[in-house]
Amino acid sequence: MRSVLLAAAAAFVLGLAHGARADVPFTAPAADDRPALDAAMPKLAEAVLATFHNDDRRADLDTRFRLQMVAGRWADAERSLQALHDVDVAAGHPQAKALNLQYRILVEARLIEARDHVAFPEAFTRAFHATMDALDDRTSALVSRAIAADRYPVGISLHVPMRETLAGALHAARAKTSLSDADALALVRAYQVESAYRAFAPLAPALVDQDDRRRYVIEQTTLPVGDGASVCVQIVRPKMAVKLPALMEFTIYADDAVNFSEERRSASNGYVGVTGLSRGKGCGTGAIIPYEHDGQDGAALVDWIARQPWSDGRVATYGASYDGFTQWAIAKHHPKALVAMMDSVDAGPGMDSPMDRGVFLNFGYSWPFYTTDNKTLDAETYGDRARWNRLFNAYYRSGAAYRSLPQIDGAPNPSFAHFLDHPTYDAFWQGLVPFGDQFASIDVPILTTTGYFEGSGDGAVHYLTEQLKRRPDAPHYLVLGPYNHTLGNRGTIDVLGDEVNEVDGMAFDAAAHIDLGALRYQWFDHVLKGAPMPAILQDRVNYEVMGENVWRHVPTLASMGPQILTFHPTEIRDGDMFSLAPGPGARAKAATLRVDLADRSDADRTPVGGGLIDDVIDLKDAIAFESSPFDHAFEFSGLFQADLDVVTNKKDFDFEIAFYEVTPDHKYVQLSYDFLRASQINDPTRRDLFAPGVAKRLNVQASLFTSRRFQKGSRLLVLVEAMKTPINEINYGTGKPVADETIRDAGAPLEITLLGDSTISVPTKPLP
Repeated sequence: MRSVLLAAAAAFVLGLAHGARADVPFTAPAADDRPALDAAMPKLAEAVLATFHNDDRRADLDTRFRLQMVAGRWADAERSLQALHDVDVAAGHPQAKALNLQYRILVEARLIEARDHVAFPEAFTRAFHATMDALDDRTSALVSRAIAADRYPVGISLHVPMRETLAGALHAARAKTSLSDADALALVRAYQVESAYRAFAPLAPALVDQDDRRRYVIEQTTLPVGDGASVCVQIVRPKMAVKLPALMEFTIYADDAVNFSEERRSASNGYVGVTGLSRGKGCGTGAIIPYEHDGQDGAALVDWIARQPWSDGRVATYGASYDGFTQWAIAKHHPKALVAMMDSVDAGPGMDSPMDRGVFLNFGYSWPFYTTDNKTLDAETYGDRARWNRLFNAYYRSGAAYRSLPQIDGAPNPSFAHFLDHPTYDAFWQGLVPFGDQFASIDVPILTTTGYFEGSGDGAVHYLTEQLKRRPDAPHYLVLGPYNHTLGNRGTIDVLGDEVNEVDGMAFDAAAHIDLGALRYQWFDHVLKGAPMPAILQDRVNYEVMGENVWRHVPTLASMGPQILTFHPTEIRDGDMFSLAPGPGARAKAATLRVDLADRSDADRTPVGGGLIDDVIDLKDAIAFESSPFDHAFEFSGLFQADLDVVTNKKDFDFEIAFYEVTPDHKYVQLSYDFLRASQINDPTRRDLFAPGVAKRLNVQASLFTSRRFQKGSRLLVLVEAMKTPINEINYGTGKPVADETIRDAGAPLEITLLGDSTISVPTKPLP
């Protein structure tokens, strides 16, 4: 996943230096030659400063202070930072009071060092206290979080890869003898961030800890949960003699720096911040088993919190991904003190992880090492890409059974083996979270945030739609935008306070910018303290329309796209594409996809395309259906539906269905996609195998929302691809447990025929 820092850096570079000038001569030193790098970078910064200008005042100041810091012009940098602060305050930046304060502290330390002739540690300590001691709790919590940005581990959404970013910029520069404006600015920014943190990293942790203990009561304890096990509980609360509501996150991700940052932020907003860790993690005891005990243990913790002398008896939960799942797992047990939730980009065990709508993905193999190897997190193993690439490539080339991955890897993986024993959405998965009519009994106010690019299968969408299906009047609100897994949790403000302006190469509309961390406290202040409803929540469903640069607010999911356009696939072919015709079709053969499941000649193939916006689309092992150009612009918003009449020569198959806008200038814009096991689409709790040669209807409901303004002249493209890659288990179609099948089960090539009475339903609405 592309880091938010890289995204912010890209936005910083593009279009900042106005006016043509010659490239800057520069010979980049090796990344490991620090003395040479520290000598070269001030000269580069001075050269760029000589001609730098941007007509956008904020962009100009944001770039200028960084150039001045690298050049050692500390007084100039102080003035630029103050001017930038004034601009941000006037513009209403959501974190204006905290933004760049870590750099202002460093600049002030350098000025004290030169003026008073003191050592840097003393100068930084004085500068830190001069700034931080005067801050309110909310601002200091954001600054302290930013100061710790170099300590958040890989795999956590707060991680800022500043060293990796600098190394990448240096690597690109070493291939050149001079740098363009964009390249020079990218390198200077990467160096400025990395060198600043390098300077204060040895000093900041102790100073931040001192500041925290001045403001808060910080505690850790254990809560017995039965069977000799206990959960570790971390608490941060304001130093005030009043009872407060608690905000709780329950997680398997036992990282002290990240979890403390969230607890402190809750305390800074007038709550008790609590983190509960899955049993066995941190200071807890017992076996570490993902998913299985979190609901009952989390519910026990909610009840325990309500009994504490500092609690007013009310507990609200929040969190993303796995911690979105734990909230629903807790809600299933109905703890009396639970009064509100805010879930984001949720995991849906058995639905989107470790298998995605029936298809096991390799994430489900490597992730247990990360979360269960030790009492914290095994980031080193999880981040060993070379190991995973070797393993999955060996699995694919050999055609071995998916269940044999631990033997190929040479390491036991009991969690993975246990997952494979439950390949359908059976009683095991159903027992973890609310199922069926159980959703109707959950009545606490809920705010869900997620993104159009969250990833195939979105647990947040599953929980939301299942609840509203059974309780349409549930106090459940939704915020949607063009966000991925990280941004659907954090929003477009990164840990350094900078705005992220794109996701995987797709630029945001200006309207899409949002601070979901700030929204968290606006939401809980509304529910728990009687504050006004957050401004973004103007109705139950709130979503940003990509390309229209506007938020819409509607009362129901169906009203996102009340007008349904219907298409059907045909066998009419134009080059690589089949025609997608309007209206319903006749029950006639449309098109057939043939894939040799035993073929491994593609083991080293690099797929083409794949970006959210791309010039090409990969049609290997796929068939694509494309509509005629639309004669007017309109809005596509909601969940796509595909009712596919299918004939196959196998008893089962796995496939991907994906939707794209093809723009008039022939760009492919990703809208939505899903991985699916055909036998489990109509009923995920069991496999309903095909009779080879006999048609069956598959009712595919998209698991990802989308909202986009379609241009006049654009086309809709629907792609159906057989899943045969190293990143997932391969369904050879025998009807046996898929994890046990091998390449010897491949038999004749897979054939998937779509019949003409299949329909594609697209939710739309006219533009205002």
